[in-house]
Amino acid sequence: MDVEHPILELIRRRATVERFDPDRGLDEQSIRGLVSEATRAPSSFNIQHWRFVAVRRPEDKRRLFEAAYRQQQVRDAAVTFIILGDVRGVERLPGIMQAAVERGALPPGKASAWIDMANKIYADRGLARDEAIRSASLAAMTMMLVAQARGLASGALSGFDPEQVRREFGIGDRHVPVMLLAVGHPVETVASRMPRLEVSEVLAFDRWTESTNKN
Repeated sequence: MDVEHPILELIRRRATVERFDPDRGLDEQSIRGLVSEATRAPSSFNIQHWRFVAVRRPEDKRRLFEAAYRQQQVRDAAVTFIILGDVRGVERLPGIMQAAVERGALPPGKASAWIDMANKIYADRGLARDEAIRSASLAAMTMMLVAQARGLASGALSGFDPEQVRREFGIGDRHVPVMLLAVGHPVETVASRMPRLEVSEVLAFDRWTESTNKN
């Protein structure tokens, strides 16, 4: 049975915004609050691969604007987050598991098993990178909904030069730039949403068939 919940309205109203009010900023407490809520997203083994760089100073915005192919929302938004994924996040897992055991969230045996399993899986660099991107993306989506709930708007950007972002903001090989996320006060509401594919075009039951993926 379908049950209506306020979050459904947030999901329906959320839309990518490109025009932000450049005269309205966000204080540090508000930025920290967005990140705090975003870190409630799920992650594999609770590794929490996400990392955030909050770009808000005009000169830093200008540098990120250039790395993002001069997309104006990077300069106008109150803050643009560089969303990163830690490809070596599993290295922090023993400490994370110890804290979970101390809180009574996991029994010691299960925590040890998780550490062993995660180390085996993420010894594969490709899988480690995939998981870092996946977890960071989940945190970014959570932040978009939190921003919406707080009367803000957001816009995710995949159009940027990752190597230039690395150089300009001191990001090493341990962290992969996943996306940029502009957050701020919109200058106008989105009048209409971009059309979505029908459910019948994206959903298959039990197994995928190419006939489902219609042109």
